[in-house]
Amino acid sequence: MSRNWTGELIYEGKAKRVYRVNDEFLVMEFKDEVTAFDGARKEHAPSKGKLAAAQTVFLMGLLGKYGIRNHLVDWDGDRKILVRSLRMIPIEVIVRNYAYGSFLKRMPLVKSMTKFSKPLIEFHLKSDELHDPLITTDDIIEAGLASQEQLNEIMGIALRINEILNNYMASKGLTLVDFKLEFGFDKSNNLVLADELSGDTIRVLINGRHLDKELFRRGSSSADLVKAYEEMNKILGIS
Repeated sequence: MSRNWTGELIYEGKAKRVYRVNDEFLVMEFKDEVTAFDGARKEHAPSKGKLAAAQTVFLMGLLGKYGIRNHLVDWDGDRKILVRSLRMIPIEVIVRNYAYGSFLKRMPLVKSMTKFSKPLIEFHLKSDELHDPLITTDDIIEAGLASQEQLNEIMGIALRINEILNNYMASKGLTLVDFKLEFGFDKSNNLVLADELSGDTIRVLINGRHLDKELFRRGSSSADLVKAYEEMNKILGIS
């Protein structure tokens, strides 16, 4: 398929634009912008889009080698990736290996960066208006967003993804703190990993130093963030 992808803009968020090519394919364009605190802080970040797209392509490809079904089809080598259109589940799945971020706000009895005895999985309703609230499995089932069987499959895949990413990051001297996943169903009703895997959705440390968007949340400039993404790509072996 030609990489001159065009389509109708159907969604624009803080970090990406999504275009519909046809009934089968979408294009996700990673923006050269970085935001924090629900968009309260925003800066232009030249090259960030390409770096985040490269991270997503690399990590989706890595997971694909281990049999994790995902929506990635192709990459234009810059800021756009071609993906399969899915029936998305409006849930964000958070996998946590260490106590950090919003976990500490609701559970202050645990010290920051305490390693959990086993990975924790959280579900959040995907809603910018409601600030992606934490929800329970019962909430999800009662709202008809997913069945218990589907949730079991999601959790199994999320833990497998964590195992793969954790092992790879550790082999490069990195610490995988936590990350966000999104899923959807294809036309055959298969569960498929969607969205992105980048420094925008993953917290990863090297010697205690962030190589992810947490830098920007903590006050670093967009230029510092781009340098961190470049460093992450170099360490991971992303060309």
